[in-house]
Order: sequence, then C-alpha cells, then structure tokens
Amino acid sequence: MIMPRAAGQLLLPANPWFIGFTLVVALMVDMVPVGRVAAMPDLLAVVLVFWGVHQPRRIGVLWAFVFGLLIDVHDGALLGQHALAYSGLSFGAISLHRRLPWFSLFEQAVQVLPLFFAAHVLALIVRMVVGGMWPGWGVLLAPVFEAALWPLASVLLLAPQRRAPNPDAHRPL
Repeated sequence: MIMPRAAGQLLLPANPWFIGFTLVVALMVDMVPVGRVAAMPDLLAVVLVFWGVHQPRRIGVLWAFVFGLLIDVHDGALLGQHALAYSGLSFGAISLHRRLPWFSLFEQAVQVLPLFFAAHVLALIVRMVVGGMWPGWGVLLAPVFEAALWPLASVLLLAPQRRAPNPDAHRPL
C-alpha cells in the first residue's frame, strides 16, 4: 500500500481504552456548565469526527448516536436533535476516512469544516421545526472554531500512537 504523503511515520494501533477515554473526556467537557453561547465549539463533535476518520471500524454512527442522545438528555434538548446531527457527522467522517490522511492538517481542517457546518445546520433545522428559539448568527462561528481545533486534536489524539513500540537507542523508527 502506498503511504499517504502527510503520514511521516507508521502509527501504532489505537488503544480502545484511549479512544473511549477521549470520548468520555470530551463528553464531560461538553457537559461543563459554562455560559453556553451559540459560537462555542462542540468538542465531542471534533473527537467523534477524529475517531471516525482514524478508526472508522471502532467508532461509527451508532456511537455517535448514543453520545448524541446523552448530550440531548443533558441539555434538555429535543430527544434526537444532537443524535441526528452527530450521526450525520459520523457518517460524513467515515466517508472521508480514506481521503483525508493524504492532506496536511490545515488542509484537513478545511475539508472537515463543511461536515461541522452541516451538523450545526441539521441540529438548527430540527430545533426550529419544533418551535425552538433562534440562537443568533453566532451559531455560524461554531463550525469555524471546531475546524480550527482539528490540527490540535490531531496532534494530541495521535500522540500515543507515534511512540516507538519498544524504545531503543539503536532503532531509528
């Protein structure tokens, strides 16, 4: 198999416990009761897209749906609003998983921006159909902030896979 241009080294397999830990931490960060503004990025969405791109067989649409239901229950939103948005987001991430690693981190951020935008629009449409209030134009900034978090998330979440399996002073990899 030809290696992607952006992949400088072979990565170790992702530890399932680490994947679960990062998803639970992102869920907890999203549940922190700070003054929720419309432009606030959704960290759980970023982590779900990241693992959907890098580990599509482990984190799929079902996990996105479950985490969406948890966010719906926590926020007191319409049951299924975030679940539908996260499921669509996960489906889009899985459909990009072969193409995205060929690009640099900033090019990847530009390519996942439409995914984040579509997820926010989908959640907004569901919210407006059932008679919710308009959150304001700041809701259009959240996908931009989420795409800006993509390079940082990629560096942090791939760090455990970049270490040598058995560190040795005589091994260059």
